[in-house]
Order: sequence, then structure tokens, then C-alpha cells
Amino acid sequence: MKPTASLSRRRFLRQLGCTGMSALPLLNTLVNLRLMQGVASAGAPPVPGEYRALVCILLAGGNDSFNMLVPREASAYATYQAARSNLALAPEQLIDIHPTGLPPFAVHSAMPELADLFESGKAAFIANVGSLIEPVQNRTQVRQNLKRLPLGLYSHSDQIEQWQTSIPHSRSGIGWGGRMADLLKDLNANQTVPMNVSLDGSNVFQTGDTVAEYSITPNGAVGLTGYNADWVQYADLQNALSSAVDSQLTQQYGNLLAETFNVRKKQALDAYQVFAGATAPDLPAGVNFPNTHLGNRLRMIAKAIQGRAAIGATRQTFFVQWGGWDHHSEVLEGQAAMLPQVSAAVGAFYQALVALGVENQVTLFTISDFGRTLTSNSRGSDHAWGGNQIVVGGAVNGRRIFGNYPSLAINPEGGPEVNPLDTGRGRFIPTTSCDEFFAELALWLGVSKSNLSFIFPNLGNFYSPGSSAPPLGFLLS
Repeated sequence: MKPTASLSRRRFLRQLGCTGMSALPLLNTLVNLRLMQGVASAGAPPVPGEYRALVCILLAGGNDSFNMLVPREASAYATYQAARSNLALAPEQLIDIHPTGLPPFAVHSAMPELADLFESGKAAFIANVGSLIEPVQNRTQVRQNLKRLPLGLYSHSDQIEQWQTSIPHSRSGIGWGGRMADLLKDLNANQTVPMNVSLDGSNVFQTGDTVAEYSITPNGAVGLTGYNADWVQYADLQNALSSAVDSQLTQQYGNLLAETFNVRKKQALDAYQVFAGATAPDLPAGVNFPNTHLGNRLRMIAKAIQGRAAIGATRQTFFVQWGGWDHHSEVLEGQAAMLPQVSAAVGAFYQALVALGVENQVTLFTISDFGRTLTSNSRGSDHAWGGNQIVVGGAVNGRRIFGNYPSLAINPEGGPEVNPLDTGRGRFIPTTSCDEFFAELALWLGVSKSNLSFIFPNLGNFYSPGSSAPPLGFLLS
């Protein structure tokens, strides 16, 4: 039987794997380095020396963020205790913070670095933010389908995708970070290393119509195992491998797939050489990161930011994912182990930015699938909707909580509606949309207001792109 084109392509890739490509951790990068021409930026050219970057941390699984940010005013805290039951944190498990213009709040006691950043005006919270198509006011609108609701509410696969695409009305493989890069990537002087850099492989957030992420590891750029760009004395095996690769790269292939793959391989090797050289220097003395999943990744991001001039970067996004937040059981123990790692890594990252003199040019933010039920399932919490997120950086309008932190009162299953935002068990309707949250980040990175609707199709339901006011106000220009 004559093989089909798709079978031939698969066989070709398998044959490459059998002849050495299985030793290429950069295979994903090769496939994703697109050859399509990008969309020209609609923004003004950056001034010399200007640089801005966004760092996205995905806490995959659904962080129980109402134990990360807790009200401390007496009556609000009593409501929190009653709703959370055996999941409520005692006062000694909290660090008090003092947001501007609001009653006192607290963060989990495992997050002292975050508390310090907040109190010093370098961090803020976005309260009760979540995936929305249009504003939803109460549980009646939800139960009677009176409003358009995001696909797959409370579903990991749908919600984690929607946080990365900001398209809750349909399923999409194109992310809002990718759509930003489609517009902004040409601001970078050198296109060898893509604008979007991932520390955790392929992701939807950084995938655009014409761009994809450049995947690296916490140890740096991923290159061809055993390949040397230059001849190395006494390294006969490596020299032979390198010579074979160079020879392959100079060949002209008649087969379109092989030719395209060869071009992408050359692009990936070029990117590797640039990125590896740019990130080789050590960080400034005294900059220390914890040896953890997040710590090692944020350390490499700091090194990439330090090497931005060598990379030719004016605009960048970075993506980190850390799973394990789906705490249907032992939520208190799980958060006590995981939240300190977030706090310590983020605190070290901000100190690194200060040492590099770019704390005002880099903004870090968290996302997660959804919040979790306030009520306990006896040992943990279940999937919910709105939750609280962190923003950190010198450009952050800090020591503030943006959006509306909801009343934590729980509606009874039957009877009067004491809290219109509670759809049941403390699943809160978001009072701030992901679109508003992300649009502010996009504007700060350099997307023009005229292009916001291209990136966030539903934004007009929550915010007018022509407004002189920012979507939320958590970033200083």
C-alpha cells in the first residue's frame, strides 16, 4: 500500500529520531520555530535602552487563593472562619498586611517575602478574578443561563486553557501572549531568539498565529547534544558529530518536509548559540535563588533578562508552570509546603531585578485554573471559579488590592440568597474578568489600545479600549 503524506511525515520524523534526533531535546523548539512572517507592530518604536518583560507563573491545578489572601477585619474574618470551617487559618497562621484604603488583610504565614513586597509597595493582589464572557451579577443568572458563561466551568482542561487564551466562549490553541508577540516581536532588534521564552515547554499562552515559544530548561538553552560550533582539540567524537550536522545543514533537500525541518533546525541552533552566550555570565554577587522548581526557573529568567542586550530583546514574555495545586485533600498541608516556595522564589527574583537595575521594567504575575470552594469536603476543597492573583514589580501600583474582594458568606442550599456571588459552596462569580487583568499587562508591555480587541475579543464587555483610564490601575506607566 502506498503510504499517505501524513504517514510519510511520521516515518520521516521517526527516521530522524533513529539517526540521532532522539538526542535533541530541542525537537519541540525546531517544530515550533515558525517560518511565517509576523504581523508588524502597531506601536511606536521603543526609545534606545527601553526594555519590558512579563513573567507568567501558572499555578496549575487551581490554587486555593482564599487561604492565600484572607480578610482580617473582625466581622469579615469571622465570616471567613464560619465558611471555611476546618480549612480556616488561625490568626497565628497569618501575616497581617495593610492595603491602602481598605481594612486589614493577611497573607498565609508561609509567604513572608510576599508580605514584605506588598508592604513596601512592590506587590499587589487582583481579587476575585476569573474567566468571564460578560458580567454576571448573581447565582440566578448562572442557574437559569441568563448570561453567557465560559465553556466548561470548574473543568481543569477548559479553565486552564481560558486563562491562557482569554477566549472563554470557544476553545482555542492561540494564547493572548502569542497574540501580543504577533504584534510586538518586530520591536526586537534581533529575531534569532523568539520574544516568548518558556521554561516549561509548549504552552498555549505563548502560541500565536505566527509565533511560538522558545523552550529552554532551568539550566539554559537546549542545544544539540554533543554539537560544537567550532572544532575542539582532542574531541574527535564531538567534532565528527558536529561536522556531520554542519554538512547536513548545507544540503539542499528536494523533499519539502525535510527542507523545512532542516531550516528550522538551523534556526534552533542559531538561537541556542545566541541564548547560551547571553546567559553564560553569572548574576551579580549576592543574588541567591532557592534550589526549588520555581527558584531555578526564575533564576534562569533573571539570567536571560541580564543578557537581553546580547539577545537583542526589547520586549519579552517568560512562562513558568508549576503543578500540584489540585488539593481535594490535605489542602492545609499542601499549601504549607508549596506557598513558601512561591514566596521565596518571587522574593529572590525581585531582589535580582533590583541588582540588575530593571525592577521597573519587569512585571511578574500569577494565574491558576480557578479558585476553590470555600466550604470543605472534609479534607480539602473542590473546583470553583473566581480567585485571587499576585502581581509583583517596580512598576506595580503596590500595597493595594484591585478589583472587589467578595463577601465570604455562603448561601444556604435553599432559602434566601445572602450572597449573590456565591453559586454554591463558596464558588464565587468573578467580579473582575481575566480580560481586564490581562489587558492592563498588555498595555504596559506596549500593545496599543487600538489592538486590545484583537487580543481580547470580549474586553469591550468590561472596559472601553478608548477610555483614558486603565482597565484596573495596578500598573504605573
